[in-house]
This record gives sequence, structure tokens and C-alpha cells, in this order.
Amino acid sequence: MNQPVQKNTLYVGGLAEEVDEKILHAAFVPFGEIKDVKTPLDQATQKHRSFGFVTFLEREDAAAAMDNMDGAELFGRVLTVNYAFPERIKGGEQGWAAQPIYHDLSLS
Repeated sequence: MNQPVQKNTLYVGGLAEEVDEKILHAAFVPFGEIKDVKTPLDQATQKHRSFGFVTFLEREDAAAAMDNMDGAELFGRVLTVNYAFPERIKGGEQGWAAQPIYHDLSLS
């Protein structure tokens, strides 16, 4: 089953260890108003897992950010930026995880 792409939430991969949510926000805010920024932590190390999510209020802003930031460099690392989509999990009332995950549109 194909899952719906969240066109206002972006997956941002390739983050350097130094990049936190404030830095990620600052890198993406030139493209529009941001609703949320998340960098999921590795439970064992309590460090982020080299990726994050940026949610814009407007789809057009997310599209502009993706077009401009995919392949861009941040703290010496090349970013991969794509639309995110909800992760399907077992159990739960909705059967959907609250956190979006990476979705490569080139594979669709």
C-alpha cells in the first residue's frame, strides 16, 4: 500500500554531529515559516541519528527548501532533502507512527 507523502514535512539526511534543532531551523527558515524541527535521538548514545525533519506551514515553502537544500552543504556534510511520509507501524489506534520517515520520490 502506498503511503501519502507529507508535502510540508521534509526529511533531512546527512547531518553532521554538531547540527542541532536550532541550527537546522536556522538553515531552513529562509524558505518560509517553520512549524516544527525534530532530530530523533539514538537511545543508546543520546546523539541524533544524522537525520532530522523540518515541517513548514506551507507546502510551497517546503518545496522551495527541498529544491534549494537537497545537495547543499551544512557543517561540511552534503544534505539529502526529500519529502517525508508517515511510518506504518503495528498496533496502536491509528496504525501510524507520529514521526515521519524518509521517502525517496525517485523510487516511487
